[in-house]
Amino acid sequence: MKTSELRAKSQQELTTALDELLKEQLYLRMQRGTGQLAKPSRMNEVRKDIARVKTLMNEQKSGNAS
Repeated sequence: MKTSELRAKSQQELTTALDELLKEQLYLRMQRGTGQLAKPSRMNEVRKDIARVKTLMNEQKSGNAS
């Protein structure tokens, strides 16, 4: 997910995207635990996407969004 795509979303849409990413992260951890994880690199991508969404949510909350 690109930052430019996320900046166009509202606070509600970011919250929904964060929920979906957290669910995906849970499923990936479960797959890793059972040895069925096909793309280990996806774990890092999801973790970084979660950080991006949280950062933008905090920017919007404080009013520093550009």
